[in-house]
Amino acid sequence: MIPEAASSRSSYPPLAAPRWAASSAFAETAADAAFMAGGALYPLDQIVRTEPEWIGVWRQRLALKCAATAVRLAGRIEDERALRDAWLLRRPGDDPGPSGQILSAWKRLASRPAALDTETLQSIAGLLGIRWDEALTSLADAFDDLRLGGRAAPFAAADIIAKAFSIHPEAEMLGWWLADMLVADKLRWSVPVPLMMGQRFSAVFRGAGGRGRIRPGEEGFERAICLALAQAATEASRLAAEIARRAERLAAVTPKLRSKGAGDVIRLLLSEDAIAGTVQTARLSRFASRRLFERLQQLDAVRELSGRPTFRIYGL
Repeated sequence: MIPEAASSRSSYPPLAAPRWAASSAFAETAADAAFMAGGALYPLDQIVRTEPEWIGVWRQRLALKCAATAVRLAGRIEDERALRDAWLLRRPGDDPGPSGQILSAWKRLASRPAALDTETLQSIAGLLGIRWDEALTSLADAFDDLRLGGRAAPFAAADIIAKAFSIHPEAEMLGWWLADMLVADKLRWSVPVPLMMGQRFSAVFRGAGGRGRIRPGEEGFERAICLALAQAATEASRLAAEIARRAERLAAVTPKLRSKGAGDVIRLLLSEDAIAGTVQTARLSRFASRRLFERLQQLDAVRELSGRPTFRIYGL
């Protein structure tokens, strides 16, 4: 029997962002850049509202990219592969470490409704390694004001990042996390799509003449944020097209699978960035899991992402 997770909307063909939305050459002003961001966000809006079967893995892979950039901002060295390893190869109850906690924050962003209160804010600050104090509580009020105000999504995102940076420079990372939540709220997305943090070190934040970088709140920051959002949305659209093709291949080979636990694995592959090759479920042992992944790899339905002969990791 074909598992339900691979049998309905996995062949949804996502739209591509318009080419002009990815070029900063035409964005002389913040308003021009905001128009470009709007054009690039349209295909993402279609994905979110259509909710293809692979939307979970798409969001989680974007979360991994944002987390890797956040780790770099924190002065640490783990890249996407190292973060994935730290997350999947830990034992139940193990502390994933500071970088793993940062990944946890972005995975949470990508999997829960766009709602914020002081308790959530404090929890996320802890995951990001930001020392909590009373000054940070004002971010919840600032978020609500921006959410209810008339500022367009890119400008609201710029405002919340600048607000966090003005409270404490080390709280900048929290501002980027909140920026994606604000964008989701403005666009009426039930669950945020991690976009903004991944552009933190983009060339759009270079100062005039290539000197230094534009910091939150400085002149040119709003324009840079709009361009960063356009760039992030364009890259997310490309990723969606890639994942959609792989999900379609997975759906095509699913009838060839004979394992009783195949449906559980299919659902995990469509909802997570990656899963361990020894994953166990109520209907799947570690041995059966290894055999299933070998079969899926033979059918070109999954990729092995670790490059190792042991402790293997698989994903679309």
